[in-house]
Amino acid sequence: MKKYKLAFLNKYQNKVNRGAETFVKEVSQRLSDKYEVDIVSDINYLDLLRKKYDLIIPTNGRFQVVITRLITWLTGGKMIVSGQSGMGWDDRVNLYSLPNYFIPISSEALKWAKKVNPFVKSVYIPNGVDIKKFKPDGEKINTDLKKPIILCVGALTKTKRIDLVIKAVSKIEDVSLLVVGKGEEENKLQTLGTSLLGSRFIITSFPHDKMPNVYKVADIFTLVSESYYSFENVLVEAMATNLPVVANNDPIRKEIVGEAGMLVDPTKAEEYSLSLKRALETNWGEKPRNQAKKFDWDKIVGEYKELIKKL
Repeated sequence: MKKYKLAFLNKYQNKVNRGAETFVKEVSQRLSDKYEVDIVSDINYLDLLRKKYDLIIPTNGRFQVVITRLITWLTGGKMIVSGQSGMGWDDRVNLYSLPNYFIPISSEALKWAKKVNPFVKSVYIPNGVDIKKFKPDGEKINTDLKKPIILCVGALTKTKRIDLVIKAVSKIEDVSLLVVGKGEEENKLQTLGTSLLGSRFIITSFPHDKMPNVYKVADIFTLVSESYYSFENVLVEAMATNLPVVANNDPIRKEIVGEAGMLVDPTKAEEYSLSLKRALETNWGEKPRNQAKKFDWDKIVGEYKELIKKL
């Protein structure tokens, strides 16, 4: 019997490590026990036409999705699109391209997708976390920062609003801030952090495979990106390490964090700072780890397998 063939398309795979790249890596690995799976980063559309995949999952949106849909119509294949971009024009185009299934990665995005194109089947399946890799016990990185340590992981861009994190932490005495990431705002954030926190501040980066050890050095985690971000895997990675999370107060973050942290308006520095202090002082027990288990990649990929059966 011919094995079911599917392909993930991502031109950035193995070049950067964001939510979409993690999604492709984790889902493809777990589907490969049942299907013949290719990850295509050097995308040749004529090659896709020749290979006649049963299912193609494009991840880069817009033009890529439109062309892929034409190819699947010509070959009799199917197309699933995961809404990694979040609610905006990329996913509008994805929905207008009439995939067999559109996968919003938050309940809020599911409601939005059904309004944008009610004729497309939309099913909520969030991103996940490898709870065997991200866990509280085991080796941690070395750091000169004094405890307690607040950790913030994210791209060093304006929309991640890490400047607000620095300002809020600076209002708490005897607390250190570790910022991990890369981006065009690094120099500005370095200057701000050194000015407000002095030796209580470090900004650095680590290879992606070292990140489980990074989370273990912290006492709590915070990230307060602008609310349009679709999921943010770092939140569930932190919770899997049993770190409570202080995040932006919006429906997407509320669904991810649940009872495993606090939600704030980060533009109100006093309120944000007080929430960080309370999070440090609270005994969270196993709440963060238990919340993260809801997003276990094994469970998430099981939902994808059930969906593929329906195609």
